[in-house]
Amino acid sequence: MKIPRPTVKRLGLYYRCLSNYREDGVDFVSSQDIAEKLNIKPSQVRKDLSYFGEFGKRGLGYDVKKLLNEIAHIIGVNKEWNVAIVGAGNLGSALTSYPGLSKHKFRVVALFDNNQQKIGKKVSGITVYDISDLERTVNELKIEIGVIAVPEFAAQHVAELLEKSGIKGIVNFAPVRLRTNVPVEDVDITLSFETIAYNVVKKSSLDLLDTSND
Repeated sequence: MKIPRPTVKRLGLYYRCLSNYREDGVDFVSSQDIAEKLNIKPSQVRKDLSYFGEFGKRGLGYDVKKLLNEIAHIIGVNKEWNVAIVGAGNLGSALTSYPGLSKHKFRVVALFDNNQQKIGKKVSGITVYDISDLERTVNELKIEIGVIAVPEFAAQHVAELLEKSGIKGIVNFAPVRLRTNVPVEDVDITLSFETIAYNVVKKSSLDLLDTSND
């Protein structure tokens, strides 16, 4: 059964929401509770979770710890993932320093670059390796996820190097569609800004129209 992409993305939101409930000492929550936290409909929560089984108990709701463990297993964060970032520039360095990754079991263990002035140095305690050592380092450090933080013109080549090295999945920050045989998650920061700009302009236009009709 194919799971809708929006559902897969929401699983991460459910995981973080339930993590907060667990930290607060909450034992059971309803779909209404989760929905209110995430500003979505309770029916959407129930529908998303129904793809993976029956987790709720009538009259009690969802067991927070049990559902959290189930979702962790589904999305693969019941284990630690070793991550390599290719591109030791501003973006790559910022990602290396981001504590949210390690908190959610994505551990950056290596940075790669082709700039000889950066190679051998450390960023937030992580060594910058020569890109020519990618395959060897991926195998030695048992790296499974690669992050592309290089300019657009270099992204496809880097993707091919990552795939050849044995990487199992790629998070791509370059604004280009990659051709690979491994799963890719595109993160287009500029597109997010353009989308919010469009929505702001659209709302402003509607507000102006409402005012003119008064």
